[in-house]
Amino acid sequence: MKSLFFSLLFLLSFNIFAQETLEKEQKVTTYYLIRHAEKDESDKTNKDPHLTEEGEKRAENWTTVFGDVKFDMVYSTNYNRTKETAEPTAKANNVDITFYDPRNLKLEDLIKETEGKTVLIVGHSNTTPMLTNALLNEKKYNQIDESNNANLYIVTITDYTKSSTLLKIE
Repeated sequence: MKSLFFSLLFLLSFNIFAQETLEKEQKVTTYYLIRHAEKDESDKTNKDPHLTEEGEKRAENWTTVFGDVKFDMVYSTNYNRTKETAEPTAKANNVDITFYDPRNLKLEDLIKETEGKTVLIVGHSNTTPMLTNALLNEKKYNQIDESNNANLYIVTITDYTKSSTLLKIE
């Protein structure tokens, strides 16, 4: 009877140990996705405007909002307004900005490159919700209204789950 008890105890402890090991090995990837801050719209022909003064303040404010977040990577499209929005947070985290083209994005490569990391991605009113939906593999979010520069999408991906939150940061 003692040997049966110890055998059962051994098997039970092995199962608990295996479960703890599995949980520790599970990688968590967190994406923070934002649209660029307010852009200068004084010249309607300018396809690559800079941020307005208000936009520069919002870009700086993101560093406060993200104060407790340690980013491993910062991605931005290659436009003045997105780069200028990403720059303060990239500097605060001592990381370079990696440029991406949302029209030519290889999602599987992005997910592989960022696995287990905390990532900021700065995009546009159409590309930010589109990329959020792609990461979630579902159509959950619509295009952002042109007057809205405050949305913050947070996507968390583990080996077993995908979840998201939408916050509005004024």
